[in-house]
Amino acid sequence: MPMPARDYAWLFTPGSTFRYESGTVGTIGVADGGELWLPTGRVVACDPFVCLGQGDIEPFTVSVAPGRYRVDAAVATLTQPDEPPSGDPHLRVAAARLVIRDEPTAGWELALLPGQDTGALGEDEFYGYGVDAGTGCFYDAAADASFQGWGEGDEGPLWDAFENSDWAPGPHLVTAPDGGDTLAAFTSGWGDGCYPTWIGRTAAGEITCFVTDFFVAPDPSEAEEPSGTAAATG
Repeated sequence: MPMPARDYAWLFTPGSTFRYESGTVGTIGVADGGELWLPTGRVVACDPFVCLGQGDIEPFTVSVAPGRYRVDAAVATLTQPDEPPSGDPHLRVAAARLVIRDEPTAGWELALLPGQDTGALGEDEFYGYGVDAGTGCFYDAAADASFQGWGEGDEGPLWDAFENSDWAPGPHLVTAPDGGDTLAAFTSGWGDGCYPTWIGRTAAGEITCFVTDFFVAPDPSEAEEPSGTAAATG
């Protein structure tokens, strides 16, 4: 069967902790990325430095009502228990979330592109987007033309957002100079790879959020002494 969704309520609960076999401890914080404008509600997730403004990225098959929606990220601070606190902490984006409604999530489904079928997936397989520049993002499909050339070379608003923040993990909300289209960008966990996006739904079937998992944190059942709970939304 396809890879199951993980406990993303736990992952987006500030103070949740996990431990790697190496002894490194991760502590989750949630970073606010502001509100993303979705003029059509057709959600795109991709590596912006590779795909942005190319005109060939398709949105997910599930869309939402047009509007402004909060973006945040579960950011893990990684430490060694026997080392003093650092003035330059080791931060990794464990997951990024586009919040559609602040209600508890009762179930999860893979976000799919046209032509994808979960019935074709093998055990623990998933659909996801490829990352080749260590970044991911959310934006509205109708805004793609506003971002032409943004992913080319080491210049432009997208590059500036990361460069001016000393490549902080994000999320970074970037606005196109013409038209006001926005995108929310962030670093992608440990870097390049392929990462799934999940859609959360309430018990009544309403969409709560889109979550891209960057596989930084283990499942809560594998984490040692998790301090978070499953009470948070999403």
